[in-house]
Amino acid sequence: MVTHVMKSDGVKGFYRGLSASLLRQITYSTTRFGVYEELKEVFTTGVQTPSFPALIAMASTSGFLGGIAGNPADILNVRMQNDAALPAAERRNYKHAIDGLARMVREEGFASLFRGVWPNSTRAVLMTASQLASYDIFKNELLQRTSMGDNLYTHFTASFMAGFVATTVCSPVDVIKTRVMSSKTKEGFMTLVRRITAQEGFGWMFKGWLPSFVRLGPHTIVTFLFLEQHKKIWRRMHGYEE
Repeated sequence: MVTHVMKSDGVKGFYRGLSASLLRQITYSTTRFGVYEELKEVFTTGVQTPSFPALIAMASTSGFLGGIAGNPADILNVRMQNDAALPAAERRNYKHAIDGLARMVREEGFASLFRGVWPNSTRAVLMTASQLASYDIFKNELLQRTSMGDNLYTHFTASFMAGFVATTVCSPVDVIKTRVMSSKTKEGFMTLVRRITAQEGFGWMFKGWLPSFVRLGPHTIVTFLFLEQHKKIWRRMHGYEE
């Protein structure tokens, strides 16, 4: 696939849909991280931190809200990245994310911005619960059970494991979400699941797992490394002790 993209589109082919991807992060990730951190702060006391089930519940709530907020940009991201795989006559050829949003509303109606919102929100719940909550759990376990301190090595290790968990948990929903959002025909969620299971067996659940991990693994690591450093800088600026 790397060779095919390089031959057909060159290096710029690897960044197809970048504007939609950035818009998605601005809407989806900002919402889920912001809500999750706020909920953790609300339910953390001086003597007790949230339990594992509580972290899962907080992450699921923030993921659901993030999935709804980021759905329009997610559709654009899928479509723009999938365009090269379509015949020339069927390509949408969005210039950028804003052009895509305007054309979707004009050509398909406002409701098109929330096409696939339920599988996407389900995926966001699973992603946030398996990524954010698992990162906190892995980090706490590493700090308590090993000699590792609260530093970059611990953050890297915990985020790598969180990326692996998130990729595996979200793979089935990712496949469904991609097919729903890139399709030009309307097909119900369960109808689609039954059809692809009959055609491909249960192997469809982990189709594309490796490229998903190649994307999500580094993304998760970089996200948490920057987040942890951001927290430390913020605490220092506001005079809080580590």
